[in-house]
Amino acid sequence: MPPLLKGVFYLLALSLLAHPVGQALPRRWFSGDRWPWASAPFEKEGRFWRKLGVHHWKDKVPDMSRLLGDMVKKRLAPDGKTDYALLVQETCVAECVHFCLGLLSLGAFALCRSGWMVCIVAVYILLGNLPFQIIQRYNRPRLLRLMRKARKAK
Repeated sequence: MPPLLKGVFYLLALSLLAHPVGQALPRRWFSGDRWPWASAPFEKEGRFWRKLGVHHWKDKVPDMSRLLGDMVKKRLAPDGKTDYALLVQETCVAECVHFCLGLLSLGAFALCRSGWMVCIVAVYILLGNLPFQIIQRYNRPRLLRLMRKARKAK
């Protein structure tokens, strides 16, 4: 098999494994108000991402929770019974999975060191993972605020 094809299959395998691995991760590892999931000072509780226009495009990217029935749906319940804590936790898991996918995608260079592989991995990271990490960083502070507000209302 040509090295470029091996690299592409490696990236496909990573993508296919991401879902079951993400579902298997212990949720106790993830808390939206602790490092590394908490907003960094420069993020200003999500305002940094809003200034970059995330709110204009975040709903236009694919959402795997719409396709896979075992994933937590990323929508707020219209009846006000949204489990904000669960949604916050899922943003942490999604960010972790996409970060790991980006990092592990560099392993494709062990299979193929061509300029084409550089381009493919760059697209995989910059379009297939980084936007989803940014969306989680944008959504999490908003969900945390809604969660605190809902708890005060009880």
